[in-house]
Amino acid sequence: MPILTANHIYKTYVVDPILEDISFHVETGDKIGVLGLNGTGKTTLFQILSGKLHMDQGQVQLQRGVKVGYLEQHTKIDSSLNIFDECLKVFDDLIIMEKRLREMEIDISKAGENSDEVLQRLMDEYGQMLEEFTALNGYGYKSEIRGVLKGLGFLEEDFDKSVEILSGGQKSRLSLAKLLLEKPDLLLLDEPTNHLDIDAITWLERFLRDYRGSSLIISHDRYFLDNVANRIFHMENRGLKSYNTDYTGFMVQRKKELEIMKRQYDNQQKEIRRQEEIIQRFMNYGGERYIKQARSRQKMLDKIKLLPKLHESKKASFHFDPETRSGRDVLHAEGLCKSFGDLELLKDISLDIYRGEKVGLIGANGIGKTTLFRILLGQVDLDDGFVKLGQHVYPGYFDQEMSDLSLDKTVLDEIWDEYPLLDHYQIRTYLSQFLFVGDDIFKEINELSGGEKARVALLKLMLSKSNFLLMDEPTNHLDIDSKEVLEDALKNYSGTIFVISHDRYFLNQVATKIFELTEEGVTEFMGNYDYYIEKKAFLAMDVDEEEEEKTKTQLKHEKRKEKDQLQKERERKRNIRKLEESISALEEEIKRIDEKLSDPDVYKDHQEVLQLSRERENLQSILDDIYAQWMEHGE
Repeated sequence: MPILTANHIYKTYVVDPILEDISFHVETGDKIGVLGLNGTGKTTLFQILSGKLHMDQGQVQLQRGVKVGYLEQHTKIDSSLNIFDECLKVFDDLIIMEKRLREMEIDISKAGENSDEVLQRLMDEYGQMLEEFTALNGYGYKSEIRGVLKGLGFLEEDFDKSVEILSGGQKSRLSLAKLLLEKPDLLLLDEPTNHLDIDAITWLERFLRDYRGSSLIISHDRYFLDNVANRIFHMENRGLKSYNTDYTGFMVQRKKELEIMKRQYDNQQKEIRRQEEIIQRFMNYGGERYIKQARSRQKMLDKIKLLPKLHESKKASFHFDPETRSGRDVLHAEGLCKSFGDLELLKDISLDIYRGEKVGLIGANGIGKTTLFRILLGQVDLDDGFVKLGQHVYPGYFDQEMSDLSLDKTVLDEIWDEYPLLDHYQIRTYLSQFLFVGDDIFKEINELSGGEKARVALLKLMLSKSNFLLMDEPTNHLDIDSKEVLEDALKNYSGTIFVISHDRYFLNQVATKIFELTEEGVTEFMGNYDYYIEKKAFLAMDVDEEEEEKTKTQLKHEKRKEKDQLQKERERKRNIRKLEESISALEEEIKRIDEKLSDPDVYKDHQEVLQLSRERENLQSILDDIYAQWMEHGE
């Protein structure tokens, strides 16, 4: 049975229709990706389903008791609490219940002075509440908070940070954490991966796959959709069509449908033109019989239901053509170090990039990727090390913040002021290729959407004729069609590319080499993102791809090192076994207490119930600590 059914939804803003006759259903456990160009009504639909916006016509039916949680794309959290305490607010009911249980234990201990009837009533109420508290994970919600926060990229030391000092991206991650902790039956997620690094996105994928509830997810992250979605809703021309497949399967079906629809439309138009020619010929013949036949054919023609013309989605035409061919060696960086106060951000970073390579740079948020780019561009001073650009290398930079755009300028002036030698016709031609037509070119930059600003910044980069592109999250604000066009342009680009990206699908399409930046330095992987994943898994098994020749001294040193590591590993496994034995014993003991507490006869002795409850609470606290140790040893 569907947990949500939408029937014939219509929504108009002033005179512009946004949604027309939208109908669909959501089953328990569905994970549905919602796709469509910017402006097709995806967010409007989510606001209607969440009750934040009224529809003009239609009906949304929720199964009784279904709880809906909505993560908006731009969230605001105003709170004086720290991160952990803000998450604790999700469990206010449990905290109140826990406090009430403690109060009832005191009441029960004093109830011996009252009648057996009062004691029995207290015991019954206590038993019911304790059972509910346990079922709601009352003994483990703090561990649950820690797990979700860490999964979304927060460190243990971040938990005490005030929400007031968090960046916009951190607040978005906190909003997502709170929503996941609430466990609604239906999650409405609008671009949930926008502020997550690859590790956090991977964690979210696992969470959503295992999530018992249903999810509707607006996302431009195609790799994410392939890993999570079992259905796709495609929104286009104010309508919605459902596909029972993942993103890749949807694209295959969609291309076939477009070919069929175009053929049907062309055939119908051909038949209409044929009939119109016959009608015109009969009218030219004159005479009552021919005129009557012409009118009859015209009536039949008027009754034909016209197939909609397929307007191919407007796509920007990104094209990069380096003016100058660089030397073979494009970039050599050696021993780069950079600290900010006591924070050592980059330490001993060395890397080489050669002409024609498409290099992806990945790493956790805050690891120093953008700082590394700014060092390479000479915008940030080094503490140590050096950077050398090759011969005839002319770098160009796409900044994810797009800070080089002048917000008070129009789109036209932003380009023309940067490239004054271009004439008006050339400027308008370039802008039209990037979907700025008509009065769009007179919009001020501060009026543009994120995707429109990204197109302006990419156009500026294209016109720079650079042959070494450093791009910081270029796909962040682009819709899927624009991403695909950018991917095609970059694959055909004859220069060199160095790109920071969390878009794994993009990296698979474009990258020929991956640099992973960690606290230990940079590791090189010769291939795209999928190869990087395979290689990481291979290396995790401690299998060396090739043996290097070593001196006897080196071999002796490495054998001693291996022996020490083996000893540490044995010790770690021994500790894990001990912890697992302790966990098993504690869980058995807690299970034994729970069975006792569920026995009605036990409640005749209120002192025993109190003792058992306190004992269970102590055991659960010890179990949580041991679980934390077990997770640390297992990492």
